[in-house]
Amino acid sequence: MVPHRLSDTMGRLVESERALMQFFTDSPATALSHDDPETCDFLAGNPQEMALPEFVEAIQRWATPQDPHWFAYKFNEPYAQEAAADGLRERRGIPFESDDVFLTNGAFTGLTLCLRLVADPGDEVIFCSPPWFFYRSLIVAGGAVPVSVRVDEATWDLDVDAIESAITERTRAIIVNSPNNPTGRIYPAETLDRLAAVLTAASERYGRPVYLISDEAYSRIVFDDHAFVSPTERYPYSFLVYTYGKQLLTPGQRLGYVALPPTMPDRESIRERFWLAQIAFGGHGVPNAVLQRALADLDPLIVDVKALQRRRDRLVDALEAAGYEVHRPEGTFYLLPTSPDPDDAAFARRLADRKVYVLPGTLVDTPGRFRISVTGTDEMVERAVPIFEAAARR
Repeated sequence: MVPHRLSDTMGRLVESERALMQFFTDSPATALSHDDPETCDFLAGNPQEMALPEFVEAIQRWATPQDPHWFAYKFNEPYAQEAAADGLRERRGIPFESDDVFLTNGAFTGLTLCLRLVADPGDEVIFCSPPWFFYRSLIVAGGAVPVSVRVDEATWDLDVDAIESAITERTRAIIVNSPNNPTGRIYPAETLDRLAAVLTAASERYGRPVYLISDEAYSRIVFDDHAFVSPTERYPYSFLVYTYGKQLLTPGQRLGYVALPPTMPDRESIRERFWLAQIAFGGHGVPNAVLQRALADLDPLIVDVKALQRRRDRLVDALEAAGYEVHRPEGTFYLLPTSPDPDDAAFARRLADRKVYVLPGTLVDTPGRFRISVTGTDEMVERAVPIFEAAARR
């Protein structure tokens, strides 16, 4: 018999994800065929072109065993920790220590571990909306209570006043995603400083830290030479969650880490607790041997961001000319135009009839909009532009 608490949790999970599950199992998206040369797949941040040759070479090279223990049990391997810390030190100019890096199976696991570490059942965790699909589910799965705070839709910036109003004595953490999926907004330093002041005051008021979990999956997918400022640089009680799936456009090869910034208080205690959280996760959250051994080769690699930026500009210019309301994102893979039809799901179905596949905005808490992924190829973009134009006229 399923325990009541597990049954209740799964019931809430099904409720919160039902629309997303239904879309990918019972909608025009299920008819998408990559064998059809007319298909324009803008649904998700999936690769539509072959992986970087250097990525493939690194995996092949490190898949060849050099000793009998090559594929033995792996945990946080020092060579992988050091490679990730080296990359952070070089790019951020901040002295991250290798012992403060915990290897994970991508951001899913990193976020889960952070939530398990800081939030007990019944505690509250704030996330900002529009969100990545699964924040709410990950919070609920850990027994905590998700609290959604809307961003400022005029600028897509954090609404720090609204966040401050949402904090209670039960608040244990806030998840911040910059650059943001789906808006593409990079939160500026001034906003992060205001947020840090609010979190510091709340921590002092309630006598325990309110942690900041910084989802930085897209921190290297930045356009127009914008500066990316990590929230972890502005607030000490922070976790940096990273995945290589975006910079390499290989989301199926789950590799990432959680890093503690040098300013984190009680780092030694946090290290021990995080290690125990990984153990309690059953070892399933640690990357496999080949990915860990290849990490030093993979960390410097990145997809052609300028090509993504050109697709962004081509689509934004075409959509604006056709009458869509659309902003120019500062990073990530996504555009978030306003749908000509207030029923964004119906509009997405009409586009799918013409073999152009987009994500209805309702699925990311932005009804009346739709999301386009610029990981589609240049050919897909050019085929889709006249279809977007015709859909706007209709």
